[in-house]
Amino acid sequence: MDPLDSLDPLDSLVLHATDNGVSWITLNRPDAMNAVTWDQRERIIALLAEASADPGVRAVVITATGRGFCAGADLRGAPTGATPGGERVAGDIARTIRQGAQRLITAVLDCEKPVIAAVNGTAAGLGAHLALACDLVLAAESARFIEVFVRRGLVPDGGGAYLLPRLVGPQRAKELMFFGDALAAADAERMGLVNRVVADGELAATAKEWAERLAAGPTRALALTKHLVNASLDADRTSALAAEAWAQEINMRTRDANEGVASFVERRTPKYRGL
Repeated sequence: MDPLDSLDPLDSLVLHATDNGVSWITLNRPDAMNAVTWDQRERIIALLAEASADPGVRAVVITATGRGFCAGADLRGAPTGATPGGERVAGDIARTIRQGAQRLITAVLDCEKPVIAAVNGTAAGLGAHLALACDLVLAAESARFIEVFVRRGLVPDGGGAYLLPRLVGPQRAKELMFFGDALAAADAERMGLVNRVVADGELAATAKEWAERLAAGPTRALALTKHLVNASLDADRTSALAAEAWAQEINMRTRDANEGVASFVERRTPKYRGL
């Protein structure tokens, strides 16, 4: 049975099906390279919580349709963190980050079932962090990973500065974040960001095979193993995420950050002034 044959009709932008103990969560905005809207984010968080609570779900796969896995957060129409009068006050941006990108990544990290990312295409910004927060990462040969924040004059969010150093070490993490270059799937595998790279046409089948192996395994033992491994690296996660949120608070008050976001929305080359 194809896991997408019984799609949940409630949200066509996040397709959902459960098959053979596996919850399939599929981003479905291919025209936008699956940039995540606020509504999609809430849907994914809810589905992960449901997977944790549902004994019939024993593994989760997060994937996407089209050429992109996830191009990051959709900045168009997203809340700005401003007060109803339109003026930002201290704490607004940090609160927005905590309640938004950080909640999404935390939902993946804290899901009580093993979560596989099946990265079918470009994973950029928050999209890259969504993939890297998963327990196992499969990537199609055409997939790319991009720490795109620096291109927009932004500080990484979605736990990026927490996740990347733990996966590849601080020097490699800084290289990826300082330059924002696209990282091919094969290079990501060599660096330890990806468990396995497969041919594009084999991604879904490989994800299904891995997920069903996990679904057939000792679910609670896997949950406890996941908790132990994550906790071993997690002694200071609260501090790390708090620092990220406040870095966002400080950075979003700069002219270059506003210019970076504005140029992205307006689809033009940013003009940074170092301010």
